[in-house]
Amino acid sequence: MNLKKIIASAIITTGVLVTVPQLQTAVYAETSLESERSEVREALSEKETELATLQQEIVELEEQIERMTETIEANEATIKETEDDIQAKTDEIKTLEVEINELEEDIAKRREILKDRAVALQKSGGTISYIEVLFGAENFLDFIDRVGMINKITKSDQKLMNEIAEAQALLESKKATVEDTLTTLKDTKEELVLMQAQIKSQVEDHEANMASLNERKAKSQAMVSELQLEDQQLQQMIENARARVEADRAATQSEAAESITQYAQSSTSKSSSTTAQAATGGVGNVTTVGNRYIGNSTYVFGGGRSQYDVANGRFDCSGFVSWAFRTQGIHISASTAGLSSTGSRVSTANMQPGDLVFFNTYKTNGHVGIYLGNGKFIGSQSSTGVAIADMTSGYWASKFAGHVRRVQ
Repeated sequence: MNLKKIIASAIITTGVLVTVPQLQTAVYAETSLESERSEVREALSEKETELATLQQEIVELEEQIERMTETIEANEATIKETEDDIQAKTDEIKTLEVEINELEEDIAKRREILKDRAVALQKSGGTISYIEVLFGAENFLDFIDRVGMINKITKSDQKLMNEIAEAQALLESKKATVEDTLTTLKDTKEELVLMQAQIKSQVEDHEANMASLNERKAKSQAMVSELQLEDQQLQQMIENARARVEADRAATQSEAAESITQYAQSSTSKSSSTTAQAATGGVGNVTTVGNRYIGNSTYVFGGGRSQYDVANGRFDCSGFVSWAFRTQGIHISASTAGLSSTGSRVSTANMQPGDLVFFNTYKTNGHVGIYLGNGKFIGSQSSTGVAIADMTSGYWASKFAGHVRRVQ
């Protein structure tokens, strides 16, 4: 190969030779972070919409409870008034019963008066009727006088009896009216009491719903705060990644001339080395490459996407998985969303070491790790950093839904 062809080939491949370890890693980290941030912002938008809906439901429920509370208070006032009316009518009935009893006693007394009047017309030792009184007249004038006297007595007695009868009828009618009113008031009170109980039951249901809504609201607010913080962190990380890209690009440009010269001299040896590395690398090694971080790493959201993070053992779950495969020359997404569609899906019965296993934590496919075999996987967990965990029992078993993917 002549010098011109070597230089042209070097210019074409310089991006691979020089940028893979530096510039490509930084660009890839920036892209992964932007993808991750897009997911976070989408989740944040959904939670904010959910929070707004919950707030509206809470406001409507508060208004319903307020209206029902006002109704309860109004009903209680009405019940109190009805009870007062019932007491008043009960007292009135008692008064009427006393008046009726007194009237009946008065009737008995007046009958005694009539009897005494009749006796006044009797002779000593016997009785005589009004007819006998008339026949005992000594003359016509005496007869007329006696007739007038008897008429006056009779009319007086009749008037008295009529007045008594009318008074008694009036009292009985008034008592019946009051008793009807009392019955109506008692029915009204019973209906109000039942209505009051129903409204209070509805208020209790609404208050229970309110408590549930407030609990959901608190969780949504916490999630919104968490997602907002993640969004801010990712934005800062993206800005840092962009700065690294620019720095790596500048370094790449300054090394381009030297790389072209070195490429012409060592293209054959590099090709052989790359071929050997590809032959000895692969999916199999990703199960062990992270062992050196076990007990010596920290879970950091967005970690594993820069040389600094890798050097200091700072990974999140998808960042660790992406880094492990990248060490073997296999470039895959650094987000759980991207990894969930990487490669091909396989059944749990056909799982083998090196497969990706997903767990439904704070969201579907919220956590990812690398399957090791025998029910174990390695990943960067928020509580332990990089560690080997059991997915056949306990927490991880409850979160594993059978989503397995094979990278080939």
